Amino acid sequence: MATAIITGASQGIGACIAKRLAKDGFDIAVNHFPSESDQAKAAEVARECEALGVKAVCFAADVSKYDQCEAMVKAVKAEFGTIDVLVNNAGITKDGLMARMSEENYDAVIAVNQKSVFNMMKNVCSVMMRQKHGHIINVSSVAGLYGNPGQVNYSASKAAIIGMTKTVAKEFGSRNITCNAVAPGFIHTPMTDVLSDELKAKMLEQVALKRYGEPEEIASVVSFLASDDASYVTGQVIEISGGLSM
Repeated sequence: MATAIITGASQGIGACIAKRLAKDGFDIAVNHFPSESDQAKAAEVARECEALGVKAVCFAADVSKYDQCEAMVKAVKAEFGTIDVLVNNAGITKDGLMARMSEENYDAVIAVNQKSVFNMMKNVCSVMMRQKHGHIINVSSVAGLYGNPGQVNYSASKAAIIGMTKTVAKEFGSRNITCNAVAPGFIHTPMTDVLSDELKAKMLEQVALKRYGEPEEIASVVSFLASDDASYVTGQVIEISGGLSM
């Protein structure tokens, strides 16, 4: 049985990706931040994955910390025997105009959103190299492609992921490891639920399909990139934004 690790899988897009890959037949390593609330949410995601007939285990780790990622990858390998797919989904926002943004808020977003991707790819790639196969999917954002006012930290982190994705695709392609990214646009998640109706309407004016995307629509593209159907796709950034860029 093939195994997939999804970081930040206790809720939102990450949880949806975990359940979709479970439906595809992957055993699932559900990563979550080490807190009681995240642990409870992750346990529910694992139960839903197991209901689909696969094995699912929760792994607590702050993926912004290299040593915790290293320990988690070793634990996943010991538990499942293989790591075939890595989905780097963990992310946070600490928005604010650059003129008012604190160094602390900038560094926190870079650590969780971007450094975590290095931490996980560095450790998982060594496993995939020995296996001579693997798929890595990094969750970037349209903010990393086009920028977004009030999100210089978030935009920087997501733009960096794109450069990292293309570099890793080149470095590990000869080992039969693919590395791609998805760039979601305005997706219906708990993060968007708190926005005002006025702001939501303004945002949707920019979207050709005139609606928010659903987490399941992100998971569907990740499912493709994690499959053998995408065996000749690497170094790509797939925008999932309902036509935001047009």
